[in-house]
Amino acid sequence: MLIKQLSLFVENKPGSLYPICKVLQDNDLSIRTLSLADTQQFGILRLLIKEWEKAKEVLEAAGFIVKVTDVVALPVVDHPGGLAELLKVIDKYQLSVEYMYAFTFGHDETAVMVFRFDDPANALEIFKKENIEAIEAFNLFK
Repeated sequence: MLIKQLSLFVENKPGSLYPICKVLQDNDLSIRTLSLADTQQFGILRLLIKEWEKAKEVLEAAGFIVKVTDVVALPVVDHPGGLAELLKVIDKYQLSVEYMYAFTFGHDETAVMVFRFDDPANALEIFKKENIEAIEAFNLFK
């Protein structure tokens, strides 16, 4: 299952994240996880939010430019080599990873790796063939 991720450009200066989070708070929207990558002048804030359509709508209404991308969330066993096992499959099929980030899920000794692949639908098919089940949105946002 593909998960919708919101991406926003954020000016790289103090206080830039607060207005985004305030809009989400004011609209009762909760962030499951986020990633922030920066350069000298701007950053890219990536968000996973259950009600992503509403989040996109209210953020755009507040003047933010929001891009929606498909990402794949995969479980990673939380032990030494857990990520290496997953990356072995990615290497085997030469999947192109644009970026990835992780967060803990709080159950089953499992972390979650979020991947942006150049072809996410193909990546899902490969993981299915390798008996690696992607995390579906309704399970991610429980």
